[in-house]
Amino acid sequence: MSIAQQLYQLQELDLTLAANERNQAKIKGQLGESQEVTQVRAKLATERKRLEELEKQQHAAEWEAEDLTTKLIATEDKLFGGKIRNPKELTNLQREADELKTRRNELEDRALEVMDQAEATTGSINALTEELGRLEADWRALQEKLSVELDELEAAHTGLTRERQLMVVGIASGTVSVYEQLRSRKGTAVARVEQGTCRGCQIALTTTELQQARGGGLVRCGSCGRILFLA
Repeated sequence: MSIAQQLYQLQELDLTLAANERNQAKIKGQLGESQEVTQVRAKLATERKRLEELEKQQHAAEWEAEDLTTKLIATEDKLFGGKIRNPKELTNLQREADELKTRRNELEDRALEVMDQAEATTGSINALTEELGRLEADWRALQEKLSVELDELEAAHTGLTRERQLMVVGIASGTVSVYEQLRSRKGTAVARVEQGTCRGCQIALTTTELQQARGGGLVRCGSCGRILFLA
């Protein structure tokens, strides 16, 4: 096998390794908490906190309304009990009773309003809980799938790395250094020769370059400097 062919095969292996590493990085970026799941969890927590506050408001309004009812009963007992006959005092009791009724009605209306809001919030919580369950199930399934794919890629990477080490052993260290330098500068170090053209820079080669490339040695393109490989 010629030097050019060895380096071309090494490059193909390096390209496969690079693709493997990109795929690993992509999968690792997808592993972990889902942003969508996190957002729905946050919404659910907010709605639960809102429901808790609404229930407190509802109970407070109901308890205050009950307290006013007790006071109203006591006031009406005085007003209609017959023990008090002073007109001014009776007028004051009537005014107090009317104020207690007005305030109690306001509280009862407020309690009903809060109850409606609590029911709507409960519906939102139920919908979000269902959505979160579905998202978490999908997320877990995806995580399992990605973990399997990552394990397969890591195993393949180990095999490819070992194959590369064995391949490099058969190539002179100076030649490998030239290859590595070109790869770091140009992305690809070896260019195929097709129809008399270097596929690295798309420029036609001279007759001398073509003849040298046919020999399979370490021949470089006069235009882009890449190592030429003629199959």
